[in-house]
Amino acid sequence: MIQSNGRKRVVISNVSPQIEGGQYPAKAVENETITVSADVFSDGHDEIDARVLFKHQDEQEWSSASMAFTVNDRWVAVLKLETTGFYQFKVQGWVDHFTTWQKGLQKKYEAGQDVNVELQIGAGLIRQAAEYAADSDKVELLNYHAGLQTQGDTASAVLTALSGELSAVMRRYRDEDLVSTYPQTMLIEVERKKAAFSTWYELFPRSAAPEPGKHGTFNDVKKLLPRVAKMGFDVLYFPPIHPIGEKNRKGKNNTLTPGSEDPGSPWAIGNRTGGHKAIHPQLGTLADFKSLVKEAKKLNIEVAMDIAYQCAPDHPYVKEHPQWFRWRPDGSVQYAENPPKKYEDILPINFETEDWENLWKELKSLVDYWIAQGVTIFRIDNPHTKAFSFWEWMIREVRKTNPDVIFLAEAFTRPLLMERLAKAGFNQSYTYFTWRNTKYELEEYMRELTKTDMRYIFRPNFWPNTPDILSPFLSWGGENAHILRLVLAATLSSSYGIYGPVYEFCVNTPHPGKEEYTDNEKYEIKHWDWDQYTRIKEIIARVNIIRKNNPALHTTWNLEFAESSSDQIICYGKADPESKNNLIVVVNLDPYNTHGAHVKIPLWQLGIRPGVPYTVRDLLSGSRYRWQDEWNYVQLNPYEMPAHIFRVEQ
Repeated sequence: MIQSNGRKRVVISNVSPQIEGGQYPAKAVENETITVSADVFSDGHDEIDARVLFKHQDEQEWSSASMAFTVNDRWVAVLKLETTGFYQFKVQGWVDHFTTWQKGLQKKYEAGQDVNVELQIGAGLIRQAAEYAADSDKVELLNYHAGLQTQGDTASAVLTALSGELSAVMRRYRDEDLVSTYPQTMLIEVERKKAAFSTWYELFPRSAAPEPGKHGTFNDVKKLLPRVAKMGFDVLYFPPIHPIGEKNRKGKNNTLTPGSEDPGSPWAIGNRTGGHKAIHPQLGTLADFKSLVKEAKKLNIEVAMDIAYQCAPDHPYVKEHPQWFRWRPDGSVQYAENPPKKYEDILPINFETEDWENLWKELKSLVDYWIAQGVTIFRIDNPHTKAFSFWEWMIREVRKTNPDVIFLAEAFTRPLLMERLAKAGFNQSYTYFTWRNTKYELEEYMRELTKTDMRYIFRPNFWPNTPDILSPFLSWGGENAHILRLVLAATLSSSYGIYGPVYEFCVNTPHPGKEEYTDNEKYEIKHWDWDQYTRIKEIIARVNIIRKNNPALHTTWNLEFAESSSDQIICYGKADPESKNNLIVVVNLDPYNTHGAHVKIPLWQLGIRPGVPYTVRDLLSGSRYRWQDEWNYVQLNPYEMPAHIFRVEQ
């Protein structure tokens, strides 16, 4: 017996977005448009049609969106998904016999041929559609059916047959037995907007004390919340806040010989007083932490916690669950290392343990515990060194009951590992932006992120610096480099973050031979003059206000690069069609020298009519310029301001 319906002639292939054949969902956020596309074609020369069926996880009935032909048998539909949760979608195609008939009828009539039989064929198609049409359309179709059978008035019948109104009604009905359906149903996960648009600020709570020589507390951080809010950040991220290991504790600049006053690295988690569910006693109490989270939310700031699945040698887990660690032949436990680097104060967890099920449950319980304390955003430390299967399970289980939780992957590693973490469920990820400095590097990297299937799985979060990373560009580029990298991060990506206050204070002395800060805050408590004025801080606040007020910067995916006559001048546009918010960003990539260039503005992508003059207002300086057509000249002195953020005002 033939295991096929031979009457179905349409072929559907290359459906997008499709993440590993539907094994993983594509990513979107509420009210974001997402394009579904597919190759849809058939044998012969008949016209075809296609649609996308989609429904939310809580819906019983499928909704339908018509697909439009673009080029080379590629069909697309743009969906705007408004509700968070999972959507299913599937692509269907069929031979459009009615449109095929209409086009043939028109050609024959215009050629002067007898079309009476053709009109009878069309009447039959209309009659067939009326049989399964909704009551509201049935009467209309029967009227059209009668109109095609007007005796002696061929011109009137043809006019009726070719009417757009009839075409619109007929497109709603087809013989479902002849409809081809792509065999795989795909998934889209729609998340809250902050999963795609967020502005992060990192600080060490223990360095928040206003007086030198004192250990900062959560109450000290609470006093800094207005400062963070004034700078325009909506996520405040802390390194680990747990007790720090006492065994093999690191001293200043990662030395193995700590002094009695050295606090150790917060990432060496756990000692005799507790582990990942405990709070470092000098930071305050759990009540203090919850009060801080509550006060932050009043200022529209969410507190993000660091989850580092690793332990100090004196973490309670080591005694309570020795099977979760690797033990060496001499009876010592294996500490973390990345040869030749050694991390004597950290023990990695063994994800190959035979007790893996209990391990997984315990690690998930850490996230559950802090969610119960009001935390909804987690920055995961080095997730690429833990089992991918664990992340798939843990994130899925957490988000079943807490769908608003956001996970940021801190994974500066190989591309395939970063992609896999995104597929596993991470909502955002650190990136290679920190090391992309030239115009060519930036453009190629952004095209990879926004113009390939990466766009559907990988949400970049751009960080110019972290406590671990001080790039050479920031080291030798000084204040100008900090400003231009800030503008790039904040406008290329809809999510970005900085490690402060070293960024706004332009601290940029590297440790000899390394891409990291000397006298690193990871290993010592700092005292900062939080009220100190800096130009960078004022520009950060201005840029973040621009981000908030311009919807074109609320997504990464609308990026369009402009041609530039200088390799030192990068130019790109971002547009939000719904609000008609159009921006043009120009950045001088040389922190020392003035550069000018002619830039070719992508008028069509920005909704600008060719030949019509338009005004661009620099949102950084307030200056206005009158432009016309594609090519325009810009010049930037990095000591004055290394960037323009123009808003188009037609």
